[in-house]
This record gives sequence, structure tokens and C-alpha cells, in this order.
Amino acid sequence: MFKWLESRVLWGTLLILAGVVFLLQNILGFPFGGGVWGLLFGVAGFVFLAVYLGNKQQWWAVIPGFSLLGIGFTILVSSLFSRLGDIIGGTVILGGIALGFLVVYLSERNNWWALIPAGVLFTLAIVAGLDQFISGGAVGGVFFLGMGLTFVLIALLPTTQGQMKWAWIPAGVLMFMGLVVIAATERVFAYVWPVALIAAGIFFVFRALSR
Repeated sequence: MFKWLESRVLWGTLLILAGVVFLLQNILGFPFGGGVWGLLFGVAGFVFLAVYLGNKQQWWAVIPGFSLLGIGFTILVSSLFSRLGDIIGGTVILGGIALGFLVVYLSERNNWWALIPAGVLFTLAIVAGLDQFISGGAVGGVFFLGMGLTFVLIALLPTTQGQMKWAWIPAGVLMFMGLVVIAATERVFAYVWPVALIAAGIFFVFRALSR
């Protein structure tokens, strides 16, 4: 069954189906709502996931699979609840693509690189959802924090090459930048920065005296 899903016959059939839908809509004026297109994208997504389930070596298929499912779901929701689709559309689509990259890593731990686009896209999905509720500066801080947490995961999660200790460096820098941006946005930066300087000074003095 799964070998059939990878055949040219299946992809040819899907192309024919899409062409028929376009002809009915554009030439004959047959009305197709967004729900139909959402279902078509969803079916295409499930086909790619079926290819992956049939052969786990075909891990690439999960990326278009989850991406198409996210797009299809967004189209369906937008056709039924346009306002809700506008709110969650970006989050769902970006989250679907990110989920595909996460599954790539879970399928083969040697694909640790997939954690980077997964983390970036998950962060962008969160930012897209928060952008309508919080200020732009705070959203920028959330973005840096999300990127920092991505590298924290790279440093902690196991890979075939061992732990990626180098990832702690960009993780620390990005999370510090995120905290600074959020602090500045919330107008507490004037207090956080002096306290940070005092804490750093105490640390160096303590180390010098302890020696």
C-alpha cells in the first residue's frame, strides 16, 4: 500500500484532480468554497505523511506533510470563521512547518540541524500569535528568548555526535538580548541594568578576594 503511495500514478492522479477543480472553477464558473481547497491541501498532507510512515528513511516527506496540513486547516477555519482564521492562520501554518522539522530530528538523531529551523519557526509561530496582543518591543524580546531556548535544546538533547556544548554560547547571548529588550520595553531597564552591573562587580570582587 505504502509503495503505491510513492508511485507516479498517485501523484499524477492528484495533479489531474487539482486540474479538474481549477477548470470547474475558472472555466465553468462552478463555485468551490474554501472548504474544498482546505480538504485538498489536507489530503495532500496526509499523502506525504503516509509516504513517511511507509518508509521512515523518507523523513523529508514530513515537512511538506505537516506544512500542507497546516495550510489546509487554516483554509478550512477561515472559510467558516474568517476572523478566527486571521488570528490563528500564521501561527498554525508556521507551527505546522516547525512540527515537520521536529519530526525530522526525532526520526533520526543525527539530524540535529533540524532543531534550528524547528525552533525558529516555532518562535515565529508564537510571535505571530502574540503580535496582536502585546507591544512590538516585547514581541522582539520573545523572539530572542525563543531563539535562545532553541539553542538550549540543541545543547541538552542527545545526538549521535554527543552533546553540542557550543550551543550554550548563542543560547546565552540570545536569551540575554531577549531579557534586555523585554526589560527596556517594560520600562524597568533603568533599574535592571545598574543592578546587573552591581552584581557583576560583586562577583569579580568576590572571586578576587577568594583567591
